[in-house]
Amino acid sequence: MRISDRKKLAFVEWEQDCGLAHVLAQEPQSWVTPPPTIQPTKRASPLPLEAATSLEELRLSSEAFEGSPLKKTATHLVFGEGNPRAPLMFIGEAPGAEEDRLGRPFVGASGQLLDKMLAAIQLDRTQVYITNILPWRPPGNRTPTTDEMALFLPFVRKHIALVAPRILCLVGGTAVKALLARQEGIIRLRGNWLPYEGGIEVLPTYHPAFLLRSPGRKKEAWQDFLALHKKLQSFSKCP
Repeated sequence: MRISDRKKLAFVEWEQDCGLAHVLAQEPQSWVTPPPTIQPTKRASPLPLEAATSLEELRLSSEAFEGSPLKKTATHLVFGEGNPRAPLMFIGEAPGAEEDRLGRPFVGASGQLLDKMLAAIQLDRTQVYITNILPWRPPGNRTPTTDEMALFLPFVRKHIALVAPRILCLVGGTAVKALLARQEGIIRLRGNWLPYEGGIEVLPTYHPAFLLRSPGRKKEAWQDFLALHKKLQSFSKCP
């Protein structure tokens, strides 16, 4: 199958799953070949978190951090990937088994669905930035604890500051709870624009893993991605 055919198939599959007609006029861009992960610079010793001024330095600081037992049970640090200058940044929950094996975020079944969702609004991984609340996989893919989220929150905030996106898409309830300290469930919060420091706008949406378990919610997720698309288009029209 040609790449162009795969792109069309991804778009059609996502529309069919949502039960919606064709909405966006343009053909989605390729999501087949993600960019490589960010490579750390070679330093004799990592900088402390507060001194990190680049994603490479932040990655080194994250790798060197010994304050969490998750590091001892995980295989690889899963840092982030994509365009570090992207206006749109996705933050998920934590790495799963496939992410832990490869050291990359959203590369399992959930990641494949996220790729389709991005393609449906003419985006791919070279145009967004993707990371998680936790950089290490919790054993058995369990939900991160409150203490774990609090422990890694300074790293996440630094990550956001270095990427400096205009939009944060928080994927799943864990990311919303960790970053915004909101106690409402994701079903209630999704689709609502919320504020974050520095004028960054936040849109919570469902985690792809949840959509795989609850395909009836894909229509709502599709509406969220259309809202992201509309917001990005409004930025391009600003003087």
